[in-house]
Amino acid sequence: MQYRYLITALSVWALVACSSKKEADFIIHNAVVYTADSAFSTAEAFAVSDGKFVAVGTSEYILNNYRADRVTDLNGLPVYPGFYDPHAHFLGLGQMLDQADLVGTTSFDEVIQRLQTFAAKHPAALWLIGRGWDQNDWPDQQFPTREKLDAAFPNIPVCLTRIDGHAVVINSKALRLAKIGKGTRVPGGEVVLANGEPTGVLVDNAMGLVRRVIPQPDQADKERMLLAAQKVCLSLGLTTVSDAGLNQNDIELVERLQKTNKLKIRDYVMISLGEPNLDYYLKRGPFQTDRLTVRSFKLYADGALGSRGACLRKPYNDRPETAGFLLLSPEELERNLTLLANSAFQANTHCIGDSANHLILDVYGKLLKGKNDRRWRIEHAQVVSPDDFWKFNRFSVIPSVQPTHATSDMYWAADRLGPVRVKGAYAFKDLMKQNGYIAFGSDFPVEAVNPLYGFHAAVARVDAKGYPKGGFQMENALDRPSALKAMTSWAAYANFEDHLRGSLVAGKQADFVVLQQDIMKIPATALRNATVLQTWVGGEKLYQK
Repeated sequence: MQYRYLITALSVWALVACSSKKEADFIIHNAVVYTADSAFSTAEAFAVSDGKFVAVGTSEYILNNYRADRVTDLNGLPVYPGFYDPHAHFLGLGQMLDQADLVGTTSFDEVIQRLQTFAAKHPAALWLIGRGWDQNDWPDQQFPTREKLDAAFPNIPVCLTRIDGHAVVINSKALRLAKIGKGTRVPGGEVVLANGEPTGVLVDNAMGLVRRVIPQPDQADKERMLLAAQKVCLSLGLTTVSDAGLNQNDIELVERLQKTNKLKIRDYVMISLGEPNLDYYLKRGPFQTDRLTVRSFKLYADGALGSRGACLRKPYNDRPETAGFLLLSPEELERNLTLLANSAFQANTHCIGDSANHLILDVYGKLLKGKNDRRWRIEHAQVVSPDDFWKFNRFSVIPSVQPTHATSDMYWAADRLGPVRVKGAYAFKDLMKQNGYIAFGSDFPVEAVNPLYGFHAAVARVDAKGYPKGGFQMENALDRPSALKAMTSWAAYANFEDHLRGSLVAGKQADFVVLQQDIMKIPATALRNATVLQTWVGGEKLYQK
């Protein structure tokens, strides 16, 4: 009898205990959960409801206080907040997937070979378009010229974009279509000449001369490109990407695809500078939906270091006749930044050279005046003079950098800058010290999409080959917790999204990624090969290995 009463009492207790538990959509437990919160705390489990984390803690706490039909034991696997890329070209990645891939070519002859293979697969193409060449990876490190393109492709126009997106090489047919000759001049750009004639290389603003005559993809093409880019990004753990410069039509396409639930990845879009965009968006104002943030304008101060378009305070070490150039005059830059200062928008300005960084930091300071929460950003902050670092702190400016730029450029950066000036380049730790945070992106498709490549480059300061031994300018390497925050919580802050996501804490959107290996513990040599097992956005699993 007593035994029967005991069983009954235990059953009643179990029912009461179960009914007192809070309902959740799913529970994950027995994991190593890196929250990336302000204390960089770790947990073991969490519960998710309606696309948000409702509780994070020990496995015992979560299982004792929450119930769900789906309960997953991760057997000790690591979980991180969804990875961010706060400076990339998401639509550009989709477009590149449709073009000839020239990344990693070791000579211009290899470029021609890859283009011939691509042309054979696309016999109906009106233009041959490719991207990714880098003359710094070739034996002579000289810009290519049109002669080999003319010989291989005399009857079809060709346009090949450099890896950094700041130079193209085109053939003679494309030169004729674009009406480019030896007398063509473009402010903020260069039509490269040899013996008084165009070589086919166009730098920075001069690229617009040929791009305006290239047939553009229609909306259906762009939809296909965006969905292809999404597939790539989700497979690498990215839950929030960015588009560093879109026009109104493309922004509205992204928003439409998100509303119809085709595009599920989150996108932080920077509006391209230009009169139509300024007129429209300054009147409309910033806006944020569940998956889209539009509250910044993208400006270009200068070009790229690799093509010597970056604006330097003193001439290039390896080409003393030039110091690069600005893409807009100081007056135009200040006029546009003043418009943004009088609005609620962020200003995100591309600055590579120390002269461009110096100029923009001073204009930011003039307009922002002191500490603030405008979160204006310097995109790349690649070469900064020692006497300018303090301005990031004084005016609350966010350095938005790309760690893999350092490990890509390190082979020739000292040649461009000289041994003294290069010490102010790719100075991620010095930049982080200013405000206690930094944002890490990739600039894909300029660099590889995989965010773990950037994590590796930031902490080890070596490339995929482990070069250089001991790391490149290791005084500016970051520790792993800081590097993880730079691609999660700090990146969310840079995007004005930190109240929504970026850290794995109760109340925020359930964006997270599960890896096979723990990037906080494995050897640095293994970081690039860490495997993404699952990617979740808003409590929905969008990728499973």
